[in-house]
Amino acid sequence: MAGKSGRTLSITQESSWKKAVFSWEGILILLFIAVNILCICISPNYNLKNVLREMPKYLTEVFLLLPMAYLLLLGEIDISVGASVCLSATMACMACNAGLPFPLVLLVGLAVGTLCGAVNGFILTRFTELPPMIVTLGTQIVFRGIAEITLGSGGSISLTNTKQFHAMAGKIGPVPYMFFVVILAAAIYMVVLGKTTFGRRVYAIGSNSLASYYAGIHVQKIRFFVFTLAGFMAGVSAIFLTSVLYGANTTTGNGFEMDAIAMAVFGGISTAGGKGKLLGAIISAFTIICLRIGLGQINMNPQVILVILGALLVLAVLLPNLAKKARSMGIMAKAA
Repeated sequence: MAGKSGRTLSITQESSWKKAVFSWEGILILLFIAVNILCICISPNYNLKNVLREMPKYLTEVFLLLPMAYLLLLGEIDISVGASVCLSATMACMACNAGLPFPLVLLVGLAVGTLCGAVNGFILTRFTELPPMIVTLGTQIVFRGIAEITLGSGGSISLTNTKQFHAMAGKIGPVPYMFFVVILAAAIYMVVLGKTTFGRRVYAIGSNSLASYYAGIHVQKIRFFVFTLAGFMAGVSAIFLTSVLYGANTTTGNGFEMDAIAMAVFGGISTAGGKGKLLGAIISAFTIICLRIGLGQINMNPQVILVILGALLVLAVLLPNLAKKARSMGIMAKAA
């Protein structure tokens, strides 16, 4: 088709299946399949039943991934969520041991987590010049410090009544209840991010917060809401983690924030904000979970597993830059 300039314009679109396969999400699906094949080859005990049995202790981190993806898309970060999990779990255990009805125990855990997130949001929206990483590093120390003071010299607390929490850890066949809750939460977060005005505003703020402000978007209100949401999900994570561990200690939730960030970044969420899809983050989360379970079944040193996950994270950050450089070199070669 020739335009007014005399140039021929191609109207042939790239094949949809090629776009799907070579998208970041498509590559992650292939990697997920490859990881499961690898785990089947290296571990004779790696099968669906065993994976589902071991999965709950890792699924609690996926609850943190969902709001963390929102924060990264905003260009923010929250490294206090692991400490919020610790404090929420501690308070929920204390409320349970004090004899409160189970609905109130759940409310205590969720309220503590939400309050932690609201504290972060309040500070960062009232003092916008403060960097989120430093503020949430400070609140991380404060939240975990409060938990340690509350737990006392023993540094741990065990549930005296595990009946209700044991019911939460139940299964439908081989599939734990927590898996269904995670999938439902992920679906809700994906719909909100991809199909609503709020989701579009999150992307807009992450791309350019100042332009978003002048466009009439309530930037600080959205920031406060998402930080508070991260705290709420930390409470949810704490409740389900308590149903798995039947207690809490000073190391509960330790490293959860780094795992959530790694899952999000490996899933294609840009740390600079404004780019990425939640679907990729969710696929990466289950890829990492399966890899951990498979390597754990062959008794691999946990530190070696961390090294592998760290290398994957660095690779995920490098690949887009390497691809961009390759495309620019290709364009320069054609021009020459």
